[in-house]
Amino acid sequence: MKWELFFQLLINGLIVGMLYGVVAMCFVLIYKSTQVVNFAQGEFLVLGAWVCLALVTNMQLPFFLAFIFTLIFMVAFGIIVQTVILRPLIGEPIISVIMVTIGLSIFMQALMNWIFGNDAKRFPDVFGTTDVINIAGLNVEVAYLLSLVLSVVIMAVFFWFFRFTRHGLAMRATAFDQQIAQSLGISVKQTFAMAWAISAMVSGVAGIVIGIVNSVSNSLAFVGIKVFPAVILGGLDSIVGAVVGGIIVGVLENLAEFADGQYLHLGNLYTIAPFYVLIIILMIKPYGLFGTKDIERI
Repeated sequence: MKWELFFQLLINGLIVGMLYGVVAMCFVLIYKSTQVVNFAQGEFLVLGAWVCLALVTNMQLPFFLAFIFTLIFMVAFGIIVQTVILRPLIGEPIISVIMVTIGLSIFMQALMNWIFGNDAKRFPDVFGTTDVINIAGLNVEVAYLLSLVLSVVIMAVFFWFFRFTRHGLAMRATAFDQQIAQSLGISVKQTFAMAWAISAMVSGVAGIVIGIVNSVSNSLAFVGIKVFPAVILGGLDSIVGAVVGGIIVGVLENLAEFADGQYLHLGNLYTIAPFYVLIIILMIKPYGLFGTKDIERI
């Protein structure tokens, strides 16, 4: 057994899993606030990566400024999506809103193909991404370590925002009961817009990081599909569950790659292993590892 390769893939899985956890938190944030699953989350991620890359390569902006402008753009984009597209659907059946997010996903894919093309493009060497750090005999790319630090910072900010800020408390109250929140003077419409803005911004950050580590292409939208098992696995209404689910999926992918490459030679275990584990866990815990049980009497 090649232990060095095993631990290398395990470390990579933990780091990628943290990024998955960040994207999964965006799913949970929107669901907790609006009871809607955003199936365009992967496209939000790709849009942030493309915008930042365009500002760096076409506008020749320093990466730091391009990063800040991308965050501003993604916040505005999230607010526009919620205000123009989703706000008129308040009070409509949830399935109608979900279908709109699917339509938004398809529209964004076509629009980004038209604007940015289908070819994968790489970021300039903004952080010295070709450098490798040796940690306990394992070679870890600097970009992976930076993504790990950024993921931890985002998670810490999420925790602080929901626990200690007035807007975070308003979002928690809205998630608990919209009518009660309105009776307490909380603007549900503003809370919804804030949830979509934060979700879009954080997805953009994740897209930039993944684009730096790999490259930017419209296929990055598949990350949204890969993260969805992590959301269900941890519990659709649990921020902690989103993080744990993301880490589990990231580790499982890399361990499946190791097992497939060394022993099984199936060729696609890397892609399907998280879904198999998702089915098994949901058979035991239907609401996910940290999801809230919803018991209805009929």
